[in-house]
Order: sequence, then structure tokens, then C-alpha cells
Amino acid sequence: MRHFGVALVALIFPSLVSANDLDEAAKRGRDALLTRAFNPPVWSMFGYDSVWKYWQPALKEAPKEYDESLREHYGFHAAPYENGRLPMGLRESRGFFGKGITTDCMLCHAGSIMGKSYVGLGNASLDVHAFFEDFNRTLGTSGRLPFTFSNARGTSEAAGMAVYLLEHREPDLKLRFKKHDFGLRDDLCEDVPAWWLLKKKKTMYYTGTSHARSVRSIMQFMLVPGNGLAQFEKEEATFADIQAYLLSLEAPKYLFPIDKNLAETGQKIFNNTCARCHGTYGEKWTYPNKIIPIDEIGTDRNRFDGLSRSLGEFYNKSWFGQEKEYGPVSEPKGYQAPPLDGIWATAPYFHNGSVPTLAGVLNSKSRPKIFTRSFKTDEEAYDKVNIGWKVQILDNAPDQTLPAYERRKTYDTTQPGRSNQGHTFGDDLTDEQRRAVIEYLKTL
Repeated sequence: MRHFGVALVALIFPSLVSANDLDEAAKRGRDALLTRAFNPPVWSMFGYDSVWKYWQPALKEAPKEYDESLREHYGFHAAPYENGRLPMGLRESRGFFGKGITTDCMLCHAGSIMGKSYVGLGNASLDVHAFFEDFNRTLGTSGRLPFTFSNARGTSEAAGMAVYLLEHREPDLKLRFKKHDFGLRDDLCEDVPAWWLLKKKKTMYYTGTSHARSVRSIMQFMLVPGNGLAQFEKEEATFADIQAYLLSLEAPKYLFPIDKNLAETGQKIFNNTCARCHGTYGEKWTYPNKIIPIDEIGTDRNRFDGLSRSLGEFYNKSWFGQEKEYGPVSEPKGYQAPPLDGIWATAPYFHNGSVPTLAGVLNSKSRPKIFTRSFKTDEEAYDKVNIGWKVQILDNAPDQTLPAYERRKTYDTTQPGRSNQGHTFGDDLTDEQRRAVIEYLKTL
């Protein structure tokens, strides 16, 4: 359980951007985010150097460019801050038995676009299941995980991870050995949102069930057995600083030329068709914080249905839910229409990552049913026309005799939690209108 739990701190934190005028709290939060480990070490450096022995297909010897090969195998990215040999997402940590390696926030909340690393951009390349399975095998275990951490590479079962940890706690955060039954599921399939969007939002998570200014809600992934109530109370002020840093983050700007006249045409279309849910942009921006009813949005409802009422009731009775003003969670009513700042960099799209490009978002008939991609993040992998990731469309689902690591590279929208249906609001636009809207979206 300890080996699993340390992973989950990685699923909640955000981003490194250029920020010259941070206030003192945000500076403290930035320093904590980029220099500290909040959970004890799990693996050794020897494990890091020997994990290649568990890769499929099997290798006879370690790759020569080892750190780079490891990043590519699991979907890690080079750290744009001091982190030794380790990629974003891994960090040295000290515990009772000395120094080792643990995960940090950037495992899932740091990605790459055009080959440049950004902390706060969701990691759309990560095979989180393979990572924990293989690294745990370096400990001499079978590596078997308590449930599926990811069914499709680049997505995770983040909500399921939170449920699993809460099932092993009392409301006062004491450990319990007979776990609760909160209906844990591992078919919710979540794409990692960009954390620079948080500043505009009143609620967080895809269903908008938690207050966006809650500090305790972003601490729940510290629920490893070694952390009790005293540790949470000690670190709450640190997490308040981290939140201040999150609220200072800005989206990266589009890196290629933009057709100004076409973008201006697209802005008019966008303001007439999309702004009522996604807001307006510029110096006097607006954002309505709308939760769109599930039957109206029509996208895959597994994430909407996936968390039980009993879990919500328990959460609200717990230390997390007792946070003054911001603690309690509400029942889901739909999916939140997010702000679109930096949307050019945040492919794939929808809450489950089922649509690889903006062109597909605006035309439901063009969305691929089964596809794969390179999971590289350089310019060659980026689709500048349709805005998103280049994909290879497949005729069939992967052969079940292939290793799971290979099967997870294929996104099959016929599988539970992975539907690409819904959000048909762009279907009535002409091709020319869609192209203009896409050009405008590059400017956000």
C-alpha cells in the first residue's frame, strides 16, 4: 500500500512558467513544489538503473543513452529545473532508511510540447501503469497493482487512486485495516487538465464538485500510510503557498505564425457559438463557470457516474471536508466547460482524451474510432493544421496477445470510459468556419 500511495501525490500539482512578479506566498509555493518531496522514498537509484530489465520486448543490455531511453519508454520529460539525472515526476527523497527515489507532482502535471518541458501542462505521454508496475518489480515484488492505473497511455485512473486511498482511512485520517467500500472503479479514463486554468475557475475537477480555492482537496494524495493527521496539519500552510503559485500560472503562447485576419473572423464565430460556455478572451475576459448537464454535453459519462454518493458523504465528514468555507464537495450535475487558455498545447481533448485534435472537437464525424500515436512531443509529432497530435488511424483494436504495454498505446473509443461522442456543437459549422475558429483558438 505504501508503494502505491506514494504515487498519488503526483496527480495533483501543477506548473512551472515564467513568473517574474510572484508575491511572497507564490514564491514559497514555487520553491516547495520544485524542491520538496512530500512522501518518503520507495525505490533506490539501483532500481532506477535496473528497471530496463522488465521492459517489453526484453532487452539484453541497458540502452546506451539510458536516461533518455527511460524517459521515452514511460513518457517522462526532461526537468527544466535542477533534478540530477531524474526526469520531471521523480525526485530524491530521504526516509528512515536513507535516501531513495519517490514521485512528485510533476509525474502527471508536467508535460512537453515542441520538445520543451512545462510544469503544469498535463503529461499526455505517460504510461503510469507501466511505470509503477516495473519500478515496483525492482523491489523484488510481482509488480502487480491493486487495480488498473491506466487503460490508455496518456490517461490515468486518477479518481480511482483517490478512492483507493480514502477507503483505507477514518474521517480523522487514522488508518483502517478493513477498508471501506466506496465502489472503486478503474474505467473512468481521465486526461490531465492544465493547471493554469485554475485561476479562472470557481470549481475544480471535471465535474466541478470541489471548490477551486480548497487547499485540503489538493492534499488528499498524501494519504500514504506514513502520513497521519499531524503531517497534514503541518503541511497545510505549505499547500496554501503552492496554491498561490498555481493561481499565478500562465499558458504558453502558440509557437508558430497565425493568420491574423482569419483569426479575427474566427473570434466572431467563437463569440457567437462557443463563448456562452467557454467565456471570452483578452484583457477584459469573462468566464461563466458553467456546468453543462450530462445529457446536454453527451460525452462519456463514466467519470460523471464513477464516484459514489457514499464516498462524497465520507469525504464531507473527514478532515478534508471540514475545511472552513471550501471543504465540502457537491454531487455532480454534469461536466464543467473549461477555460480554453493555451488550448493549442493541451491535446488530446475531452475529459478522457478521446479526441486527438481541435478539428475533431469541432466536427464529431471526423473523430477517429481507434488510433495510436508516437507519444513523442516534438514538432514532427504535432499537427499544425488540425491542432493537436498526429495519429495513425487503425482498423482494429490491438491483438490481445500483445503485451499490455503495447496495447495501452492504442486508444479504442468503443471501450468503457473512452467514448468520443458528444459535444456536437461545432457540427453545424462549415469547414471554412471551423478553420477560422481553430485559427482564433491558437491565439488564446
